[in-house]
Amino acid sequence: MGRIICCGLGPGDPDLMSVRADRTVRAAKHVAYFRKKGRPGQARRIVEGMLAADVTEYPMEYPVTTEIAFASPHYVQLLSGFYDEWAERLARLSRAVDVVVLCEGDPYFYGSFMHLYTRLQGHVAIEVIAGIPGMVGCWNGVGQPIALGDDVTTVLMGTLPEAELERRMRDSDALVIMKTGRNLVKVRQALAAAGRLDDAWLVERGTMPGERVARLADIDATDCPYFAIVLVHGKGRLPDAAE
Repeated sequence: MGRIICCGLGPGDPDLMSVRADRTVRAAKHVAYFRKKGRPGQARRIVEGMLAADVTEYPMEYPVTTEIAFASPHYVQLLSGFYDEWAERLARLSRAVDVVVLCEGDPYFYGSFMHLYTRLQGHVAIEVIAGIPGMVGCWNGVGQPIALGDDVTTVLMGTLPEAELERRMRDSDALVIMKTGRNLVKVRQALAAAGRLDDAWLVERGTMPGERVARLADIDATDCPYFAIVLVHGKGRLPDAAE
């Protein structure tokens, strides 16, 4: 019996992979990774030059190319069939060999592998290697602490309805907004309505080549790459040394 090893690769810079992840990737003989059709895939890009010469690759191409609300029945149906198919293929393969599944960031934090994990758990041996979440690399790029003292940090998806985004933006101190992309105009409007736009940062391609860090209010919200996160830093009080 083999195993399925989901390897968290960190935020994008190969230097920010763990020693364990690096060792696992270099030793892998069978590697699977998600990608959009016609693209090499972010996870595959991170490990460029690290894979063994005789490695066998299994690109898992998504049936859709844009992030939409997960409540969409058609979206759920398409992705469910996709994950069912790949869970079966990986389970069959892992009966004989170890399969390393590459995952950006940390697999347990909004990682696509979790859709396979729920299908495979209890049927095959699974190991998950932790990674630095992408948002950590992004807020380090801004160079400010994301949260201080008693700040409450909320992670939001840009696919949420604008009214819900605005409500949650008002109710939290620090904000991390993922899945921006084509949702950035909506995210920007919600931030403005919540009175948070002036404090918001857009980090594009955090820790990767071409990284850009800019105040959201200063850029064109219609032009946003897929790998972008919006951050609003908390302003909580630092504890006194005597406390």
